[in-house]
Amino acid sequence: MAGRLHIHLKNRLFTVAAAAALLAACAPTAWAAPLVSSNSTTTYHRVEIDGVGIFYREAGPKDAPTIVLLHGFPTSSRQYEALIPLLAARYHIIAPDYPGFGQSDAPAPSAFPYTFDHLAKVMNDLLVRLRIERYSLYIHDYGAPVGFRMMLAHPARLDALITQNGNAYREGLGKKWPGISEYWADPEGHPEVLDAFLSFDTTMQRHTAGTSHPERYNPEAWISEFDHLSKPGQRAIQSALLYDYRTNVAAYPQWQAWLREHQPPTLVVWGANDPSFIAAGGAAFKQDVPDAEIHLLDAGHFALDEKTDEIAPLILDFMARHVE
Repeated sequence: MAGRLHIHLKNRLFTVAAAAALLAACAPTAWAAPLVSSNSTTTYHRVEIDGVGIFYREAGPKDAPTIVLLHGFPTSSRQYEALIPLLAARYHIIAPDYPGFGQSDAPAPSAFPYTFDHLAKVMNDLLVRLRIERYSLYIHDYGAPVGFRMMLAHPARLDALITQNGNAYREGLGKKWPGISEYWADPEGHPEVLDAFLSFDTTMQRHTAGTSHPERYNPEAWISEFDHLSKPGQRAIQSALLYDYRTNVAAYPQWQAWLREHQPPTLVVWGANDPSFIAAGGAAFKQDVPDAEIHLLDAGHFALDEKTDEIAPLILDFMARHVE
């Protein structure tokens, strides 16, 4: 019995060692070494931009190329907590919260017009304040309309584009968008659309819908997001932005024309199971940027919740080839 057990264990160890050797041989160079994660360089800041207090996270060496991480709805720069230390060993990272989100101020719509034009202006003004003249953009969800406006306004400042479910194509719009378009046509006539958009169930499903690994998702993410959406004044803020989102869809042809003209180095890391911005939206970047690198991942809308260890090496490899 002891002899058979010894042989079994020896065979198991040989199999594991052989598999590890095979993975090491097949892996891209950027993936070969384990990533070093450290929060030691992350700092937290608050500055006043255009009369509004803006919170942002900063990490990495300031003399390295900058990556600006633009967050989605209804979260904040907190969505990048796990990614930031993986990138900060080589890059200077800036991750801001938009007005009305996270730790930034949330003035009433009567004092601050909540449009994507205005959010983009504040983000541009923040980078000017920080004296960041060139950067790469990581755009997700609401980060896409903010980021594209920044690119169109200052094309010479962009080094590279990374999009993770940051949509710019009609073919990327999932099944919920016809209902939202009814809200755009008549907001007062369709309060149920806004109710669903801000509900706890929808907030949770933005993370969990489409995943085959629900155990990798921290419930604190959607609980904290829903708590934020439930604060006084948030309904008015988010209804204004949801209504203004119609301008983004209308601007898709303009964004696509900009991509065709400027051909920025583009990396697409897309949660292919996202029911909101479906996989076709990620693949569509090839139409306008033929050299775009497309990775459709087995993940949902918040792909970083479960794919950080896949996305970070893709970014590091991409940046090393195109920016450094």
